[in-house]
Amino acid sequence: MDISVLSLTPFIFLTFFSFSIYFLFFTSTKSKSKPQQGFKHFPFVGTLPLFLLNRHRFLDWSTEVLRNCRTNTAVFKRPGKVHGVITANPLVVEHILKTQFENYPKGERFISLLEDFLGRGIFNSDGEIWKVQRKTASYEFNTKSLRNFVMENVRVEIQSRLLPIFGKACETERILDLQDVLERFAFDNVCKLAFNYDPACLGGDGTAATEFMRAFEHAATLSSGRFMYAFPGSYKVKKFFNIGSEKTLKESIAVVHKFAEDIIHSRLEEKKTTQIENDQDLLSRFMGDQNNSPQFLRDIIISFILAGRDTTSSALTWFFWILSSRPDVEQKILAELETIRTKAHKEIGEMYSFDELRDMHYLQAALSETLRLYPPVPVDTKACRNDDVLPDGTFIGKSWFVTYHTYAMGRMESIWGKDYGEFSPERWLENGVCKTESPFRFPIFHAGPRMCLGKDMAYIQMKSIAAAVIEKFEVEMVEKKKSPKHLLSLTLRMENGLQVMIKRRDRGLSI
Repeated sequence: MDISVLSLTPFIFLTFFSFSIYFLFFTSTKSKSKPQQGFKHFPFVGTLPLFLLNRHRFLDWSTEVLRNCRTNTAVFKRPGKVHGVITANPLVVEHILKTQFENYPKGERFISLLEDFLGRGIFNSDGEIWKVQRKTASYEFNTKSLRNFVMENVRVEIQSRLLPIFGKACETERILDLQDVLERFAFDNVCKLAFNYDPACLGGDGTAATEFMRAFEHAATLSSGRFMYAFPGSYKVKKFFNIGSEKTLKESIAVVHKFAEDIIHSRLEEKKTTQIENDQDLLSRFMGDQNNSPQFLRDIIISFILAGRDTTSSALTWFFWILSSRPDVEQKILAELETIRTKAHKEIGEMYSFDELRDMHYLQAALSETLRLYPPVPVDTKACRNDDVLPDGTFIGKSWFVTYHTYAMGRMESIWGKDYGEFSPERWLENGVCKTESPFRFPIFHAGPRMCLGKDMAYIQMKSIAAAVIEKFEVEMVEKKKSPKHLLSLTLRMENGLQVMIKRRDRGLSI
């Protein structure tokens, strides 16, 4: 790298930023009289000034901008030829995820930013590499044996680890970080499902495997942060010199990769000495193909950990936070559980069957409403392969990015009506049955050919945990009047976790 060029970087940045501030304040009085339609673009620097001012609150800022756009779609431009479109329009979402699927791959920019962490796993690949992984995983996810495997793993984890930790916290009046506990639960569960391996992160007092958990969080958060740099590719300077956040990222990824590689090595050695038939985990199917290298298998493992650990745990963390201030919703859930339990002649503490979980329509509605307002993956980005005109008339150029803003979509009056800001499970119910929403209006689990394979399993896990905890315990927030802050990562996590106190539920007052 040319050091003389590197030394000019601060000067270039300050020059652009000075121009930006000048234009920002020079034009600010003109824009006060009416709402700004779309992102405000300045000469030379595009949206950069306002992006920098609002980077810490990107989700809410961009939601406000899209809400003021006629079609809920806006063009976004930054220096370095970072041009794209951000949308909260269901018609546009359907266009890019289904109708014109081939024209909107992940793209090299997206893949390159996450490649150090995710490699070419199923969530960070296109073309044949993606198709091979999708086909193998799709076959496995559609088997009844996998569903039963999930049910059994969730049952064991809840009864042997989660509830005992809650019970002990209740007795000792220990404050729990609920986000951390749920992430550990989900991590143990996805490892059993995907690799038939138990890391026991929730074992003992629920603080095992701390190094790996911290490394995985850092890797996800810092990888996501690469999208937020003022100038694209500037992270490469820190990466080259191995300094700052890139140094931490490299160290964190090394820990995560070692974990995955150790699992693969162990399984390969096991295959040499033991003839194992009908393995139920996903890794076994991918290992069955001799053409899949250890690195390819490693990327698959990390992708499934990300999908299984961070998504359901994120949704449940927000769910319990909302529930703490909505006793009316909690009482309706308890009433539904009481009805199902009485019909099945079950005692409190007995796990529910698959069919009984399906009958929990109000609980599913409450979880879906949580996902609407706090989607685990708040934004997702594709690349435009060839020039196109979106259904709302917006032009998008070749190599531009297009981001569908799931977080913003949950806050659009045009989609959900005037009460879009209210938490209302009833909006999901028709004659007491939880209805299925269009995935293009509610793209929580993606849509089109890349629709999430684990959607049904996610609901199984979330409903099982919610039912088991709500029946036995009350979850109270330590800071009742404080709203959690978002941590901008690959998933929508709470910045400092969720500190809670656990109390046993007074069954006489449950319903």
